[in-house]
Amino acid sequence: MQVPKIRVERDIAVPDGLRVSRALSAPHLGPQILFFSGGSALNDISRQLKRYTYNSIHLITPFDSGGSSQVLRRAFDMPAVGDLRSRLMALADETVLGQPDIYALFSRRLDKDGSQKDLRAEVAAMSAGKHPLIRAIARPMRSLIQTFLQDFEAHAPEDFDYRNASIGNLIIAGGYLGHDRALEPVLFLMSKMVDVRGTVRSVVDANLQLEAELANGQRLTGQREITGKEVAPPESRIARLFLSDGQKEIATGEIALPKRNRRLIGQAEVICCPPGSLYSSVVVNLMPAGVGKAIAARHVPKIYLPSLGPDPEALGHDLADQVEAILAPLRADAGGDVPTEALMTHVVCDLSHDMAACADVTNRFGIPCVRLLLSGDDPKRYDPQKVCEMLVSTG
Repeated sequence: MQVPKIRVERDIAVPDGLRVSRALSAPHLGPQILFFSGGSALNDISRQLKRYTYNSIHLITPFDSGGSSQVLRRAFDMPAVGDLRSRLMALADETVLGQPDIYALFSRRLDKDGSQKDLRAEVAAMSAGKHPLIRAIARPMRSLIQTFLQDFEAHAPEDFDYRNASIGNLIIAGGYLGHDRALEPVLFLMSKMVDVRGTVRSVVDANLQLEAELANGQRLTGQREITGKEVAPPESRIARLFLSDGQKEIATGEIALPKRNRRLIGQAEVICCPPGSLYSSVVVNLMPAGVGKAIAARHVPKIYLPSLGPDPEALGHDLADQVEAILAPLRADAGGDVPTEALMTHVVCDLSHDMAACADVTNRFGIPCVRLLLSGDDPKRYDPQKVCEMLVSTG
């Protein structure tokens, strides 16, 4: 028998002291706040959020092409796992009641200046159970982690670059290779190993490259080239974002949101596009077929929280342009007749955002733009506690 539903509208205070207090006292009953994100911009907020709810949901892009993730992608032809590991660690139970020994191992990073021989030997000692970090872990978890590392070693090419490698990334890679090249099983297992206070999933399980066409006609291949963090930032406004297999563009709709992630969106009590690189951390997660429809079908607050600091990817974008960049892939999937409020209900800005820019968002899209004091001592960064209290209040 289908449970009847009614729609309720209400005005709320932000922050709502009662809702915040309830969440802090019973985080296991906290709201299911879903984020479309990638990168590290949300990690500080995530660490604070686990005080309020153990039920947050994080759909993360697997298309990173920098750092340790890129080394693994080239060696094993696999999706990027660095942002996934980083979010798992941000949401892990870091208290003595959690798994501090496993957390320490997953957070270990090899020496960036070490010799390949010594670094390879350190990983070998871990997989053999002889390294102090692995010996500190009780069985059966120790045996499972060793199996993942052994799978990694069995597949690693002779010239694999171990410098600055994250051990957590190597463990995920080994689990991926040992589970028929699927991310979902190993992410689930890692979540259990460190008692993650939430759900972390790759938005799609696909090894693809992120590409961008700029307004000046230039084409950038790889997330690393787009973000402007490891190389020079784009010189012109991003005009179009798309995915490729490294040789040809993947048609819109060809990459579909997995059913398991559609179910997660269907459970969300709040949906948030959080601060982060506009295109490579936020927009890319909205591109798979089915995301727009799933969001439109959910009658909950849908909030965009724009970045405070400079974002090289938002060159030439005012606040309303950023909103348009987020709405575009959602409209393309959900259909042109879907009202804007079905895709985004609010833009929440810090008081430092220009009032005229906020008003322009409402004039262009009919979306309320709310200005709150959300920044901390650093005007370029949100105060994690204030953001968490705002989100919990809307759930």
